[in-house]
Amino acid sequence: MIGKPRQHMEALSHRLGLAPDAMRSGLSAAAAFPFLAPPSWYRKIAASDDPEGLIRQVLPLGEELDDVPGFSADPLAEEPAARSGLVEKYRGRLLLMVTRRCAGHCRFCFRRHALDTPVDQDELQDAFRARMAADSDITEVILSGGDPLVLSDRRLSSWLELFNGCSRLRRVRIHTRGPVFTPARITPKFTAVVAASRHPVVIVLHVNHPDELDAETAAALARLRSAGVLLLSQTVLLAGINDSADTLAALFERAVECGLAPYYLHQLDRVAGAAHFEVAKSRGLELMRELHRRLPGYMVPRYVEEIPGDTSKRPIVPGGTPCP
Repeated sequence: MIGKPRQHMEALSHRLGLAPDAMRSGLSAAAAFPFLAPPSWYRKIAASDDPEGLIRQVLPLGEELDDVPGFSADPLAEEPAARSGLVEKYRGRLLLMVTRRCAGHCRFCFRRHALDTPVDQDELQDAFRARMAADSDITEVILSGGDPLVLSDRRLSSWLELFNGCSRLRRVRIHTRGPVFTPARITPKFTAVVAASRHPVVIVLHVNHPDELDAETAAALARLRSAGVLLLSQTVLLAGINDSADTLAALFERAVECGLAPYYLHQLDRVAGAAHFEVAKSRGLELMRELHRRLPGYMVPRYVEEIPGDTSKRPIVPGGTPCP
């Protein structure tokens, strides 16, 4: 860590009032999982009245080096299947890891230990064709990663054109931080690529704090809506970032203002290096009860966790019993 990344880390550490020892341990954490934050993120921090929730999402801290029981490098047991780039968890849906790169590094990322795995786009497209030729149960494809929006318009267009030739498909879903991390990525050319899809496109935006949805991001989302994209939001419940009813209510209200339908509030995936972000499920349920008191039902996402081997996300409800 030399040059500008280190300077940015030190500046953010000073904003949080971290001691020199804490800064040094953060540099050690960044050696294991590199620090990366795009320019738009710094603009959001500068405009925020309470920027801690934004800083902590990207700033490496020494706590990431702690070995905490129950936290592992592959908490969702994805990696054996992910080596091919094709992940099948749920009936009828096929997830494609089209890249392992992102425009910024979220410190709680559940795939943070798989960044070095390269993706050969041509091989992955061949694997997709073979899977689709095998049987007819896949009706939805999900572009994931990493972040699919770090790919070029040409490459994304090649994926959508490939999907256009699959008559059995009914939807294309893209999971991304793009409109938050790099709102300028949502260009007229990109929206034209998306609008040309034969299948309806759903974009699920990962957003954790209301200050992420600034004017730049709101304008990017408006461009996507104009292209006919259905926009959903998903949020990870994070200690010190959004584990208050005030913050979550403001986030979901702002999301709806921006045309995002709140979809999921995720319990943290227990990835090694992120234990300090975990919020107890009992606290999560308290927050959900308060959100239901404050907000219309359409503004309240489902509170869920992902369990390896389950056939769907598992709703978290009082008493620990999944919803039917």
